[in-house]
Amino acid sequence: MTPRLALNSALFLLLLSLLGFNWWAAPDQSRPNFEFLPQMAHGARYNAFAANPNFADGKTLQAPPPGAIARGDLPLHYLATSADAARAAEELHSPISPDSPRARVRGEQVFRNFCTPCHGGDATGMGLVTQRGVPPPPSLLAPHAAQMKDGQLFHILTYGQNNMAAYAGQISGEDRWNVIAYLRSLQSAASPALAPTPPVPVKTAAGTKPAANGGSQ
Repeated sequence: MTPRLALNSALFLLLLSLLGFNWWAAPDQSRPNFEFLPQMAHGARYNAFAANPNFADGKTLQAPPPGAIARGDLPLHYLATSADAARAAEELHSPISPDSPRARVRGEQVFRNFCTPCHGGDATGMGLVTQRGVPPPPSLLAPHAAQMKDGQLFHILTYGQNNMAAYAGQISGEDRWNVIAYLRSLQSAASPALAPTPPVPVKTAAGTKPAANGGSQ
C-alpha cells in the first residue's frame, strides 16, 4: 500500500467515525437539552413596579444615578427666558449642514407632524387651529423669523415662547435641528431675489457717465 493510499484510507475511516459519533450523539427531541449554569437561564424576574429584595429600597425600577445623561440627550444649561434665548442665539450652533438633503427631508416630516397645526404647511401661520379661534402665530417666513439665529430657534423649540409650548419632550434634539434646516430652506425659497444695484454716475473730465457693469465705485 502506497503512503498516499494509506493516508486516504485513514482519513476515510476518520470521516466514518465522526459521522457515527454524530449519529450516536444526536439529541433526543423529546428530552430537554442539558443546561449549563441553569441559574443564568432561569433567573428571577421582577416586574417594573414589583417589590424587589435585591435593592435596599425594595424597588425594582431604580432611578438613574445622579449626573447620568441619556445617550444622545446632552443637557442644555438654559432657562425658558428671553435673556437665555438671546444667549442661546450666540452660543448654540447647528451641527447639521443647512445643505444636507437628508436633514431637510427629515425636518419636513417632523415639521408636518408637529408644526403644521399652528404654522400651516407653508409656515405662514395659517394652520388648522387658526380656523377654530386660536390666534395665528407670526409667519415663519417673515424677516423677523428669517433673521433669527439657529440657536434662538432651537431655544424656542425646546422651551417654547409666548403661546407656543415647549417641544423638547416630543421632538429629539437632532430632529429640532432638522426642523430648523427645513425651515431655512422654506425661508430661502420665499425670500425675494435681491434687486440689481442701480448704476452710480461717475464724474469724469468729459462729463458724467454711468459706472461700468452697473456697479458702484
